[in-house]
Amino acid sequence: MIDFKGLETFVWVATLGSFRGAAQKLHATQPAISQRISQLEQDLGVRLLQRDSRAVTPTPYGRALLVYAEKLLSLRAEMLSTLSDTSTLRGVLRLGVAETIVHTWLSRFIKRVDDTYPGLSLEIEVDISPNLRDRLLAQEIDLAFLLGPPSAPSVRSRALCSYPVAFVASPNIGRLEEPVPIAVLATFPIITFSRNTLPYVAVRTLFNRPELPPVRLHASASLATVVRMAVEGLGIAVIPPVIVRNEMARGQLRLVETLARVPDLVFSSSWIGNPDTRAAERVAQIAIATAADAIADD
Repeated sequence: MIDFKGLETFVWVATLGSFRGAAQKLHATQPAISQRISQLEQDLGVRLLQRDSRAVTPTPYGRALLVYAEKLLSLRAEMLSTLSDTSTLRGVLRLGVAETIVHTWLSRFIKRVDDTYPGLSLEIEVDISPNLRDRLLAQEIDLAFLLGPPSAPSVRSRALCSYPVAFVASPNIGRLEEPVPIAVLATFPIITFSRNTLPYVAVRTLFNRPELPPVRLHASASLATVVRMAVEGLGIAVIPPVIVRNEMARGQLRLVETLARVPDLVFSSSWIGNPDTRAAERVAQIAIATAADAIADD
């Protein structure tokens, strides 16, 4: 008899192209995954997967089954979502978060998740958005709060929040006649996000002009490091002012008024579309509401 566990296992093996990846996703052993696939092939009387040294791919029968299996699992998830108590949502959700979110409303979000789904555990990893995108597409995380929605057909995304970016500096860095021309800004070290991120590219492009002196651009994957360098007067930081509210309130940092502009940071909540997305979608809804409340409070 064909069961949903066997179909779910088949879908993940076919999607990830690996018994090992499916085992990690389903929190099972590789022998258990192999046994489920063997049982499913025996029940159907056909070979579903082609195994070679590099990957596992569906056979023609497997590709046909994949269409029906995804529909069945999606319908089952929809049924459970409609009829069950959502507070019974359980398991582990692997969440990837850009550091700007950590410095704004992540703690409030975690509390809401705990209150709404007490049986759900979060495994949280903080990284730069390009790495989060890669890990999401590799299905090493289930949900990501990152800059810009990943442009992949398998990804579902919803707008999360956006934050303006500004120039901030220690009051000890010296008196600046405001609005500060970009040519004057270029004479200071500029501190910002990690290389290969969208804000880093925007800042580098802003100062990459032939009429400007070569800029000393310090990049860090740690916003805490960026903030600390700015507080110590080691340069002018280009970051969202929202993450340094406390430092500005204490007089450790101030806004540098300038006509130079860097695009806002626009974040999305993204997950891979598959039959087992109920937890990611529910948690994404909480994140959207939490972000909206945090922005309203600001």
